[in-house]
Amino acid sequence: MGLKTKYQYTYFIHPYIVDKSKYDKYILKLFKDKRCNFKIFEKEKDMNIYNHFLPHFRNYVFPTFELRDEKLKEFNTFSKEVQSKLVANQSCACFIYNLAETVKGKVDGNDSGIFFNIEKIEIICFKTGICFFTIKTNIEGSSDFYDVLDFNYKFKDINSEFSSLKNFENIRIQTNKFKDVKDISELIGQITGIYNRKKMAGVNKELINERFYTFSYTCLESEHWNDKNDLDNISADFYRYSNVFPSNYSSDFNKESLDGNLSIIDKYKYYRISLTKLSSNLLCSGMDTYNFTKLPFEYETEYFYTYIIALYQKIFLRRLSLNFKIYDKIPIIRKEFTDFTKLLWEKEVTLSDTGTKYYKTLKEVLELDELYEEIKNKYEVIYKDLNIERNNVYFTVLIMLLIFSLVLNLMNILMIFYLLT
Repeated sequence: MGLKTKYQYTYFIHPYIVDKSKYDKYILKLFKDKRCNFKIFEKEKDMNIYNHFLPHFRNYVFPTFELRDEKLKEFNTFSKEVQSKLVANQSCACFIYNLAETVKGKVDGNDSGIFFNIEKIEIICFKTGICFFTIKTNIEGSSDFYDVLDFNYKFKDINSEFSSLKNFENIRIQTNKFKDVKDISELIGQITGIYNRKKMAGVNKELINERFYTFSYTCLESEHWNDKNDLDNISADFYRYSNVFPSNYSSDFNKESLDGNLSIIDKYKYYRISLTKLSSNLLCSGMDTYNFTKLPFEYETEYFYTYIIALYQKIFLRRLSLNFKIYDKIPIIRKEFTDFTKLLWEKEVTLSDTGTKYYKTLKEVLELDELYEEIKNKYEVIYKDLNIERNNVYFTVLIMLLIFSLVLNLMNILMIFYLLT
């Protein structure tokens, strides 16, 4: 008997870059889009997020927590232009993209396909121009765990060049809103402002992976994982899920090789969080009621935004590293790197033990510490070179002034000598 799921959802995350000089206009575009609603976080409604993140990170990622009472009333009286200008000056802004209908679809377009819903689309923008397009999906009408594996594996590529390589890998969506996968790619293009894949590759090739990042939650029925049947009994499926592999991926894969690219948080008995460079996946058992009541909500709020923060840091640092190739940008890079260090790098995200463990593991998997040190070392080397060049210029100017002074003094002496004779 195959594995059965009790509850499941998957977020697919697509980062993109908005030119900083056009960021204000982009935020205004979202405000004017009737399908977009500016998301305001509220202490009462979003209490778990408010309590989870420490004040500094909370203020950076969720500045609208402070938009309350009279401030909120005043904000709502402003025009879209004024609102967008105020929001564009904040460190981060979130929008909900409203679909005209519940989007239903299926994989492979036949009667045996995998049906799914697109429940929510969210846009998260940082003032630096680094943004994230996120889609929340869930499988409909099936509790087969293999459907989750196959869906996650196929959906992650719908916005990449791989989507058109093989017909059986395509996702055909049957709905009035989206007729096929191209419609989702077009929607992404409309929201991000990047319609052409070649253009996207040219602008973001070294920063953005075309494949979606996968952020998935799945709770298995308790009969598969309990006191008598531990996780080792389903280890092959766990590794498929963790690495976003399809259900038919060979079960004799090299476990040691996979472990080298995978980090697992196993603090609790009946749930595991597995992290790779392109995914964060949680698998749990229905043995613990917490796992299918509170945990799915916590994972898609507290853990989700922690994941976004880590991805943001990675892209930001990589962009800084690439900009070191342009000497004229060194002063700008210095300020950006200093601000990043003060605002995000030297701060704790949360006091939660599990939340702290999750964030630290993310940093390790995404190699953020190594990237940070690389940039720090690059800057120190270049800064020394600039100082040497600057000192050489000062020395040259000093020599020229000295020569000029000597020539001037010599002329004065000759003039005096001439007058005396």
